[in-house]
Amino acid sequence: MASTAQERYIDSIFTEINVRSFVFSDTLELDFYSAKNNELTDRPIMILVHGGGFAIGKKDNLLEKKFCTAMAAKGYAVASISYRLTRKGKSFDCDCPTEEKLATFKTASEDVLKAVGHLAKNTGSLGFDRNKIILVGSSAGAEAVLNTVFMRYHRDFRQLPYGNLQFAGVISFSGAVLNADYITEQTAIPTLLFHGVKDKLVPYGTAAHHYCDEDTPGYLPLDGSNTIAQRLSKLGAPYTLYVDMEGNHDWANKAYAHTHDISNFIKTVILDGVWQQSKIRLTP
Repeated sequence: MASTAQERYIDSIFTEINVRSFVFSDTLELDFYSAKNNELTDRPIMILVHGGGFAIGKKDNLLEKKFCTAMAAKGYAVASISYRLTRKGKSFDCDCPTEEKLATFKTASEDVLKAVGHLAKNTGSLGFDRNKIILVGSSAGAEAVLNTVFMRYHRDFRQLPYGNLQFAGVISFSGAVLNADYITEQTAIPTLLFHGVKDKLVPYGTAAHHYCDEDTPGYLPLDGSNTIAQRLSKLGAPYTLYVDMEGNHDWANKAYAHTHDISNFIKTVILDGVWQQSKIRLTP
């Protein structure tokens, strides 16, 4: 049961969490987490996309399950989704042609949108507000959610099944976007970022994917968390960047534990509409 002494969306106010699984596209499934006694029908929903280099990982790994349960206990509706692992058994390094990398990013965003669309069609039975959809991703999943939100009008993404879907916020654990120039007044939304400066897989600033040399088949520049934050700052859009000056790609996993920081950002910035732009240093 919920306690009136605690604040919904900030504190853990529920103890019993139900999990239901749904097929949303072909064999792709999502797990929907909801507190047993949470009767609100206008809850925000967090949609989580796991990491794994588009080759491994699953929606119900231990970190994902623990995170989804923790956020559902605060009152959120939460969904953890699967998506096509198009790089399974294949290279995604500097020998992977740029065109294949772009197709990988596009396919992941297509699956994210299909999952969101399925959920949006069932808001009544699932009890959430389709105007309060928050995408969350780790590593490859972070790239998927950032590209889904910010690359909407890119020539390779504009034909994806966006429909009338809108997003209230996006949260990235060690992610990057294909091109931060596509973040405009039209696409900018409240953004929460976690990143280590010394990340050697996903750039903190702007660098090639996997730091490939320009003359390799897989050369593809990406804009990481710091570049995204700079773009949002220029646009006057709200964001918070948590940065570990000595950190590496381990923040793709370590950020899962920051449920208090995440819930505070959602409640304050996304739900209450308090404008803020901040850069906060994380301790190793």
